[in-house]
Amino acid sequence: MKKATIFAFALLFSTLCAAQHKGGKNQVPAAVKSAFATQFPTVNKVKWEKEGEHFEAEYKLNKTEYSAVFDAQGTLLETEMEIPVSQLPSDVAAYMQANYAGKKIKEAAKITNSKGVATYEAEIKGMDLKFDSNGKFLKAAKD
Repeated sequence: MKKATIFAFALLFSTLCAAQHKGGKNQVPAAVKSAFATQFPTVNKVKWEKEGEHFEAEYKLNKTEYSAVFDAQGTLLETEMEIPVSQLPSDVAAYMQANYAGKKIKEAAKITNSKGVATYEAEIKGMDLKFDSNGKFLKAAKD
């Protein structure tokens, strides 16, 4: 009898935990999913992540990685597209040579905000470097 009671309690507890997880903070609002589907109708596979108060959709098109960030109401805040390092503005190379000589850029991306303003990101070991559309350094952030 004791084993049956313990088993029933464990089953009830695990069910409650699982139900709580599915409806938790990381659930993507319907408005966000709808806005994504409207703006990117050809995308079939999406991986969602919560970024602070925002929601990021990661997806691939033609072997290129993209992401789109939305607020909780479904407003598109920015898009990011992986680009070859050679497509970074030329001033990025000069900045890298002067400040991070010998470091290799692992990945590069073009980020466009909702107003159409583009910035660039260069990922080096343990750090993301941000540049404006002309290649002028803006800031560094640790991975």
